[in-house]
Amino acid sequence: MTPLLVALGAAVGAPLRFAVASALDAERFPRGTLAVNVVGSFLLGLLVAAGASGHWAALLGTGFCGGFTTYSAFAVQTHRLGWRRGAAYAVLTIGLSLAACALGVVVAQA
Repeated sequence: MTPLLVALGAAVGAPLRFAVASALDAERFPRGTLAVNVVGSFLLGLLVAAGASGHWAALLGTGFCGGFTTYSAFAVQTHRLGWRRGAAYAVLTIGLSLAACALGVVVAQA
């Protein structure tokens, strides 16, 4: 049952990521990928702090958030931006994603 729930969540998260990234990414700066990674990190922090486990964690955490966020596109885009802009983009993405996850935890605990 768990693999099916992961697949179902990813089947919703991945196309949504594609739509957001396609609409917002630009050649000069990948805003869409940044947005999905930050929003996905917030949602995952919220889910974990709310106590999602078992089937809910598989469906929403691993499936949806795993399909919605992307490390591979982040890595490729960071490389394509070059040394200086890529490093700035990496720091921005990681910093905002960690802050968003922490905010999700705080919101869930409130």
